[in-house]
Amino acid sequence: MEQIQKLIKEQFPDIDIEEGDILRIKVTPKQFRPVIDALYHYKNLPFDFLKYMIGTDEGEILRVSYILSSSVNPAVDIMVITGTDNRENPLLYTVTDFYDTAQFNEREIYALLGIRFINNPDMRKFFLNQDWVGYPLRKDYDPNPALNPVSVESRDIIDTSFVIREMPDGTINEEAIRIFNEDDYIINIGPQHPSTHGVMHFRTALDGEVVKKIDVHSGYIHRGIEKLSENLMYPQILHFTDRLDYLSANINRHALCMCVEKAAGIEVPERAQYIRTIMDELNRIDSHLLAWSAHTNDLGATTAFIYGMREREIILDIFEKICGGRLIINQNVIGGVMFDIYPEFQKDVKNFIPYMRSKLKEYDRFFSHNIIALGRMKNVGILNIKDAISHAVTGPAGRASGWSCDVRKYNPYALYDKVEFREIIRTESDSYARYLNRLDEIEESLHIIEQLIDNIPEGEYCAKTKAVIRLPEGEYYQNVEAGKGLFGVYIESRGDKTPYRLKFRSPSMSLVAVMPLICKGEKISDFIGIGGSMDYVIPDIDR
Repeated sequence: MEQIQKLIKEQFPDIDIEEGDILRIKVTPKQFRPVIDALYHYKNLPFDFLKYMIGTDEGEILRVSYILSSSVNPAVDIMVITGTDNRENPLLYTVTDFYDTAQFNEREIYALLGIRFINNPDMRKFFLNQDWVGYPLRKDYDPNPALNPVSVESRDIIDTSFVIREMPDGTINEEAIRIFNEDDYIINIGPQHPSTHGVMHFRTALDGEVVKKIDVHSGYIHRGIEKLSENLMYPQILHFTDRLDYLSANINRHALCMCVEKAAGIEVPERAQYIRTIMDELNRIDSHLLAWSAHTNDLGATTAFIYGMREREIILDIFEKICGGRLIINQNVIGGVMFDIYPEFQKDVKNFIPYMRSKLKEYDRFFSHNIIALGRMKNVGILNIKDAISHAVTGPAGRASGWSCDVRKYNPYALYDKVEFREIIRTESDSYARYLNRLDEIEESLHIIEQLIDNIPEGEYCAKTKAVIRLPEGEYYQNVEAGKGLFGVYIESRGDKTPYRLKFRSPSMSLVAVMPLICKGEKISDFIGIGGSMDYVIPDIDR
């Protein structure tokens, strides 16, 4: 970090830098892009991975915070902060030419805070209708439902967007652009479609059977979770984490719990750490099994889908016995776990391990080398490592492109520094590599559980916490390796029992955002299979 500070101070001597858990670089809008450029092109450690974009209403200032990392060493984070005091027409500069993942993130910030980004190629609101009145994440937002009445009438989709360009003379011009050409043949995949894995709308332009362009529409089930969290105490917010990626409910909860525990200085008992880690890996297997099952079903293999559901049912039975939930798993609480393990827990888990291993061999035998399946997956939906990093595609999909990005490895939490496991990385970068990665990760999860299940120590399973938890003033964040990639929690606290700002970092948003790129030039018949290989879950996006 000393080298980074030296780099910035040499080039920008008047910039404000704060040291702490994370290096914070505060810049003006004019300084912003030169600083980003310097960090992005830093030869020793290029900051080419945009983990978070967080828009916040700070009162006089509308602020955007960027947590940057490096694909070379994702454990190193830097926060770059900029903002504007113009609340009537807030403008900041885009970073979409550095980070492709900024495209949807900037559109989200525009929809929820009203900040528009100069030179962003498509400045439509994400999540909300273009005519939505007000910006929900502003502190002065008027929630009166009369301002945005519910309509049951169909709306025509507006086929235009706009770009805000800075001209050579410094003036700002707004330019209307078309999303599709007038003669484009467009079909709608979703929002209601059996294979879109949720309520997602892909407007797709075709040239014969080949995909020319995809326009992604989300927000059909947007619930305003981050806004609702501003008026809830931290234990109350836990329930939202289960309703994001519901297939990674336990891991998502773990992230929020750890973020609060770190901020409040709560020490989690060792027994709880064992239970959390085992449950996380069971949850990962659960997620990967459903991903495998849904993907095979997308490719026409209904029998394989049933087989995957059969194995997953055993995990759900274990979940139900330990916490009463099968899908929404409310096991993790601040300080540890809500319930201790039941008497037969270790026996049930140990019986599952050899059984699941035998089924992985079965999957490999009857589907993984099927000639039809290979034809639908190999060399289809190519995502190279550069694009994976730029779009912030993590998890099994990112690692299938050759990117080492497992949070459990580069920034271990819970007991991941005490167990041995392989990070599954492939370089083929296609749908088949992503398919195989999830099956191999199931084996590694079994290996992790095997190392812990007989060593659960005695003792308390939950630390005693205050009835009302108030976090010290400051900013806190925590990353975990969820089933689909990096899931993150960011909290800005003003010392109250509720967060001033809470942000969930969704892995599925990146998985969907990259679909227009990896589907372009592919046949429309392969669209669903490519989507299945990405394994996105829409509620994880529609927060």
